Amino acid sequence: MRARGADSLARVSETVVSATAPAIDPSFENVWDEIVWRGLVHVSTDQEALRALLAGGPITYYCGFDPTAPSLHLGNLVQLITMRRLQLAGHKPLGLVGGSTGLIGDPRPSAERTLNTKETVAEWVGSLRSQVERFLSFEGDNAARIVNNLDWTAPMSAIDFLREIGKHYRVGTMLKKDAVAARLNSEAGISYTEFSYQILQGMDYLELYRQYGCVLQTGGSDQWGNLTSGTDLIHRVEGVSVHAIGTPLITNSDGTKFGKSEGNAIWLDAAMCSPYRMYQFWLNTDDADVVQRLKIFTFLTRDEIDEYERLVAEEPFRRAAQKRLALEVTSFVHGVEATAAVIAASEALFGHGDLSALDAATLRHALEELPHATVARGTGVLQVLVDTGLVASLSEGRRAIAQGGVWLDGEKVDDDAAVVAGSLPGGVSVLRRGKKTLAGVFVG
Repeated sequence: MRARGADSLARVSETVVSATAPAIDPSFENVWDEIVWRGLVHVSTDQEALRALLAGGPITYYCGFDPTAPSLHLGNLVQLITMRRLQLAGHKPLGLVGGSTGLIGDPRPSAERTLNTKETVAEWVGSLRSQVERFLSFEGDNAARIVNNLDWTAPMSAIDFLREIGKHYRVGTMLKKDAVAARLNSEAGISYTEFSYQILQGMDYLELYRQYGCVLQTGGSDQWGNLTSGTDLIHRVEGVSVHAIGTPLITNSDGTKFGKSEGNAIWLDAAMCSPYRMYQFWLNTDDADVVQRLKIFTFLTRDEIDEYERLVAEEPFRRAAQKRLALEVTSFVHGVEATAAVIAASEALFGHGDLSALDAATLRHALEELPHATVARGTGVLQVLVDTGLVASLSEGRRAIAQGGVWLDGEKVDDDAAVVAGSLPGGVSVLRRGKKTLAGVFVG
């Protein structure tokens, strides 16, 4: 059994190693054409000027990430991958972590944000910085640089801020921003603190233009008002035109929010969202969404994605596109070793590998995503079947065992007096009823 499990894991590892390395698609004349084809441009400044700009020599561009949580999430991943695509085309990325804007908070459409403490924000700045660094290259002529807007905001006095920056803003224009207008029309209203956020973000762009010659900012289309705050400010102060790209907000084909369900966001930190959970999230992508997800979240070429689109139409039952999507994104976020362990766990749980050969942490994460129960060592299988919800009663459990339909840790249960020992790595067990109904057992 151990040898078979090792062979299975080796085979899975070979598959994961074949995940696509980040690269631009050579079939496109210009990286602008590629990001347009991938559906990454929902709104932008002058498109012809942007196309020419990205086709020329290296430019410096930036994207900002506010520390409003200890981890980035899938919405941020859109920006990180877009930044990587532009870097692969030869351009120079600045990853901005908002040590100052994180203390304020971008206005939400509904209500005022709860301000986090300075200590919490500082801690989250460090977490986000390390995450952003994972997705960019810090080598070569166009090496990435990480910046913190607290460095230029903290030394500035309130009087200097109002005189040097605030005087360039018109309140009438600021009131028209979508998030501000929504809050003004709500019962909650908006504080001067959050109202000022767009000025702070505009000041960031001005500072990066002055320090690094930055001429492009990317962000979500819901941030368009904040992005143009910067382009407008630079035009007024410096007399030059710079650019912004707003990527689309990703939603599912049925209109529901992407990557969020009842507060369970798909975070990029493995401690907040395990690689197993992330892999399963992508594996469960609807046929109607999977091709667009491949375009946005992977580095597969146009020809490869066209082939997966054909497979979705002609052989949807194989779910080839979903498997490739899950492989590519999980490998990009968590690495090939973690992804190999996840795939091996997925296969072993359904009888296509050796459960005892799995990594203990990955197996535990997998079982946490299933119906599960915590029981004492030696608890009878019949009772655990009920506790995990695989059967409704002890008598139903006896019938299931008598019919040969129950497996414990990969072995068929033929005695209804059998007990659960937690014999798998990490002191857990896996119950299976029929071919596909699984439950986890944590033995304490």
